[in-house]
Amino acid sequence: MPRTPIWKDITATLETEIAQGHYQAGDKLPTESELASRFGVNRHTVRRALSDMSDRGLVRSRRGAGVFVAASPTDYPLGRRVRFHQNIMATGRTPQKQVLRIETRPCDAQEAANLALQTGDPVVVYEGLSLSEGSPLAHFISLFPAARLPDLAASLQQLTSVTQSLRQCGIADYTRAQTRITAERASATQALHLGLAEGAPLLRTFGINIDPDGQPIEQGTTWFAGDRVTLTMAPE
Repeated sequence: MPRTPIWKDITATLETEIAQGHYQAGDKLPTESELASRFGVNRHTVRRALSDMSDRGLVRSRRGAGVFVAASPTDYPLGRRVRFHQNIMATGRTPQKQVLRIETRPCDAQEAANLALQTGDPVVVYEGLSLSEGSPLAHFISLFPAARLPDLAASLQQLTSVTQSLRQCGIADYTRAQTRITAERASATQALHLGLAEGAPLLRTFGINIDPDGQPIEQGTTWFAGDRVTLTMAPE
């Protein structure tokens, strides 16, 4: 009778432990070295087992962080109101933001057209990562008219939440005026930010948001990890 390859036996053992709840969605698995010691094999054999599990969507590798049990995709509704924290909390998960940069710079011609500005007018650029339970879901870059919102950069630095920061700057509400959704492949930098392989599928949304008077208040581009988010339409 043919012998079962050791890596398949390791895979079966880990799958059983995940199914029994020993490792839950989002949990980090032991390191390759620890698994190699546990099963009495070399790290190459462990790597083969983890690679097979990754190919089947059971685990995800985050560069520099380790291997984690895959969570089911998060439903993310695209309604008139753009509220990351509310969307994630509605799923029972904990939302977080990681700031990559906040800066003020002149806008280009296309940005000016989108935000009803003149080319060269200052815009606040807010770039960061949106996370759920510590796992990155999306990479975003948002632009805001700096002259209308002179305190926005400081508010974003303190609060990280766009909704709260705009409210602090006198914008009580804002809604989505238009959204375009396209599919892209992750660049090397995006892959690093999102813990994906370079070339992994992303869902890109580009939107213009307006204040209660109908004036453009935000140009937002977001790249969602394609295997972690299900975009849904949620009309309001």
